[in-house]
Amino acid sequence: MLPRREFITATTAALAAASTAAAQTSPPKRIKIGQIGVGHAHASKLGVYRTSPDYEVVGIVEPDPLLREKAKSTDPFKDLPWMTQEQLLNLPGLEAVLVETQVRDLLNTAEACVMAGKHIHLDKPAGESLSQFRRILQAAQRQKLLVQMGYMYRYNPGVVLLREFVDRGWLGDIFEVHTVMSKVVASADRVRFAEYRGGILFELGCHVLDTVIKLLGKPAGVTAFAKHTSRIDDKLQDNMLAVLNYDRAIATVKSTALEVDGFEGRRLTVCGTEGTFHIQPLDNPKGRVALTQPREASRSLPSNRDAGWKKGYQDVSLPKYTRYVDDAADMAKILRGEKPSDFSYEHDLVVQETLLAACGL
Repeated sequence: MLPRREFITATTAALAAASTAAAQTSPPKRIKIGQIGVGHAHASKLGVYRTSPDYEVVGIVEPDPLLREKAKSTDPFKDLPWMTQEQLLNLPGLEAVLVETQVRDLLNTAEACVMAGKHIHLDKPAGESLSQFRRILQAAQRQKLLVQMGYMYRYNPGVVLLREFVDRGWLGDIFEVHTVMSKVVASADRVRFAEYRGGILFELGCHVLDTVIKLLGKPAGVTAFAKHTSRIDDKLQDNMLAVLNYDRAIATVKSTALEVDGFEGRRLTVCGTEGTFHIQPLDNPKGRVALTQPREASRSLPSNRDAGWKKGYQDVSLPKYTRYVDDAADMAKILRGEKPSDFSYEHDLVVQETLLAACGL
């Protein structure tokens, strides 16, 4: 039998070790998050945060009574506490806000959230005022707040793998990027999109433009081509192309509101001196790669971690992609200090500046 003093010391040490082990295995504290707006086309992403173990959704805001009543009966918003924007931003412990208003209200809402000291997920596109968006980013940077943009291919497994290829130099010097982001837009949505001067590229093309800028950076120049092709007289610029000029590369961003089965036609091709990487379609990604020489296994693709890449063309088996799940997970890691953001304030500003130029604005 241990002497009393040794027994107490040993027991205290054992309890401390057990407490430390429990702390290490217990799940981290859930992040309190709310949403402002249900008018954005992607507002239903709130369902992802409601099912995530990383978040506690504490409230939702929608000042428009018609939108609010319609949303109350749909799954992503059902049984949540509805409140005013002021009430949400003053909730104790609130850390982050999803900004999912109609596009015309995105920047004003985002600015209110940042001024209240909240991290934000801001849906796209980032409004029509570059100066206001710059002001929001500057305010967020001063307060060390995250501004996560809602470009939906950032965490697409094909795009993530593509970024690894580029970062590791496997494609050599990139000289060409070609992107297409289109669909058939219904008449009612065409009227809504025509409210903004940027046309269909402003609404859809921004998703792939974000990837182009991540790969190549700020272009030296942008040439915009915009047409109204449909026989519907709604003034929507529904057939658009932007050509981005770089010192040693050319990139194109094509977007229309007219392409039959456009989801299947959404594609991204990157050509370099050492290889070509093609993804089509983007939403349910399938890939094809051509290489001048064999390459080692990939870090970002589980199915390739024990293999490698061969010379020549080969198909790439990619996991099924569910939008916004990885965005939410990445935000949680950033807010907990586990990693920095992969997309800087400067990147987001360059994307918006380039987008407005690509839309002829």
